[in-house]
Amino acid sequence: MDLYKLALNNIRRRKLRSALTMLGIIIGAATLMVLLGVTAGTTTAIKDETNSYMYDIAISPESTTGTVLMDADTISKIRNLPQLYDFREVTVLSEEINGTRLFFEGTNNWKDVKIINGTEGVVINQAVADKFGYGIGSKIKVKNQELTVTGISKEVTALYVHINQNQAKELAGNKVGAIYAQTNGDPKTVADEVEKQVDGVSAVTKSDKIEEIQEMTNQALLFMGIIASMALLVGIISVINTMLISVMERTRELGVLKAIGFTNWEIKGSILFESGILGLIGGLIGVTLGIIGIIAIANVLNLEDYMAGMMPVWLVLGIIGGATILSILAGLYPSMKASKLEVVEALRND
Repeated sequence: MDLYKLALNNIRRRKLRSALTMLGIIIGAATLMVLLGVTAGTTTAIKDETNSYMYDIAISPESTTGTVLMDADTISKIRNLPQLYDFREVTVLSEEINGTRLFFEGTNNWKDVKIINGTEGVVINQAVADKFGYGIGSKIKVKNQELTVTGISKEVTALYVHINQNQAKELAGNKVGAIYAQTNGDPKTVADEVEKQVDGVSAVTKSDKIEEIQEMTNQALLFMGIIASMALLVGIISVINTMLISVMERTRELGVLKAIGFTNWEIKGSILFESGILGLIGGLIGVTLGIIGIIAIANVLNLEDYMAGMMPVWLVLGIIGGATILSILAGLYPSMKASKLEVVEALRND
């Protein structure tokens, strides 16, 4: 008699109980997959955008100044610094429309704006279109000027309108929110020099910004992982409960197996194999449902380009392997209980 076939038959004999046991694992695995996957994909998108958008150094108003824009005098001082070259200015201003704050961002390179309909000029993102019901040809009033929508982009992360940087700067009274530049020399050293030579500004290097994003990513992944792991833990507890009940119900059967010569290790192996199978199947189904959930969320958030980053191999294998290993560990106590059964007492059990 093959004990492992016996374990599989036991799962098949108790289909409903096995399914309910796996349900906890499935929910935990799916939750873990979706939360960690979406978090990883979103942060990858932010890092990629930061990499492509930032130059060596980014200069913006110091937080203590209480302003978000730099005036013409400050801009001139920065542009005259010999350590900097290849400047790019960005201006972001806002306007309250029907009680909602709408942001207007100056754009230097329209290739960075993923236009799905229309042309360059005044491009609203999908979030603005959905919120206000705007479309191509709609009028938007900002700083007493009326802009005509020429296109729609697919981003939905915030309420943004993309306009030409020169136009944004003019609307803001010839002020800019940030200046990006390349540096002659070490960016960190140049950043310190800029802050010393120009009052009221803060200089941040690309590496500093990426490190900041990486730290935020790690914290987010840890937080999401803890939350999702709690759901998986509930599923693992159900494995312990199911295997204990199984041992109790099969006391006589296990006594017969021991009576005909099966060793304690073989009895343990059968129970552990059964619990491992429950974890493996639950993990596989949970990951599959998680992938379906990620695809749906990526489509809703227009993050299709980062879908692969939401389903890394390490995450898929880690969840499946983790669910299987934890289920095997959950079967340890029931398997030890089964192996310690006395043959005579087990055979007397009704």
